[in-house]
Amino acid sequence: MKVFYCHNCHHQVFFNNTHCENCNALLGYEVENKTMGTFEQVDELVWKSLHPKEQGTLYKPCYNYHQHQVCNWMIPADSEHIYCESCRLTHTIPDLSFPQNTLYWRRLEQAKRRFLYLTQQLNIFPRPKKNDDDRFGLRFNFLMPLPDQPIMTGHQSGTITLNASEADVVHREKTRLDMQENYRTVLGHFRHESGHYYFDIMTHLYPEWLDEFRLYFGDERMDYAQALEEYYQNGSDEQWQDFYISRYAGAHPWEDWAETWAHYLHMMDTLDTAYHTGMNIEANHQIDPDMHFKESPIGSLDFEHTLTNWFALSYALNGLNRSMGLQDAYPFTLSNAVLDKLRFIHRTLLKVALKPEIRASDEIDSNMM
Repeated sequence: MKVFYCHNCHHQVFFNNTHCENCNALLGYEVENKTMGTFEQVDELVWKSLHPKEQGTLYKPCYNYHQHQVCNWMIPADSEHIYCESCRLTHTIPDLSFPQNTLYWRRLEQAKRRFLYLTQQLNIFPRPKKNDDDRFGLRFNFLMPLPDQPIMTGHQSGTITLNASEADVVHREKTRLDMQENYRTVLGHFRHESGHYYFDIMTHLYPEWLDEFRLYFGDERMDYAQALEEYYQNGSDEQWQDFYISRYAGAHPWEDWAETWAHYLHMMDTLDTAYHTGMNIEANHQIDPDMHFKESPIGSLDFEHTLTNWFALSYALNGLNRSMGLQDAYPFTLSNAVLDKLRFIHRTLLKVALKPEIRASDEIDSNMM
């Protein structure tokens, strides 16, 4: 993620901020400009940009910003929409008559905006589903389970459902331990489930893409329900780390893709932050990797160099976490088979970045549906 600065006092501000901690100026993310903007409030729903290049352009805060304080994105003042491009993707929220649900909703939206920021950098920002039959749009349902109504996190036909209990740290950690997972985050859920969504888009738009997909991930036409049943009954092969990024990735090619896709997004976001903060790592031993950037990791033309940077950064992050008595920041091993899958994902995104229809824009409807 880029480094942002207040346009009023020039101090650093952060992606989730609603005001500058130094001068108290109002802040909000401007989707069109891909930046955190600084604003002067004209009235409750009209804010004037303080960006020197915008000459007082007027914006309005998203409805969920000024009414519920669960968002910090802005909308052009003359827009017909009252919700920002992130909140327009949210279809269902938890019942806010329960006080803790507002907190869970806020945490879910924060993670979603972080996920969407990266899709914007990758030129694959999704648009809201127009209806249930819209195969290219996306919507999110954030649901709390009830005693007689469990909620399963998952994706189906452009709808991603998240169990809002995942925003409860205690619940999520207990589930992580029960499932014997070494990593489980709200942001990770968004990235994993989005892998299923983008898989569907790719197969609809570029069916020939499946031939190469099957070389790396296997035949996705194998029975999904049966594969999951076998996985939960028998677990993964003892040598799963030679072929998959996680145990669960071995359950079915769809899950292998979604898990690897999520890890690609983890890598890109973390490396992008390192790139924009000017981080470099000079190895103290000749066999250790170092990290230096010759280009942005997002859309990099030399992905092998990007992978080398990732090895250096993940080693350093894990070492720093251990020094603090914390778990590894990136507790995974990247085998040669997994690296090949990551290369395939990177090649895929380089290709689709040149084809704006992958962004699921409105133009797709007339051209593809």
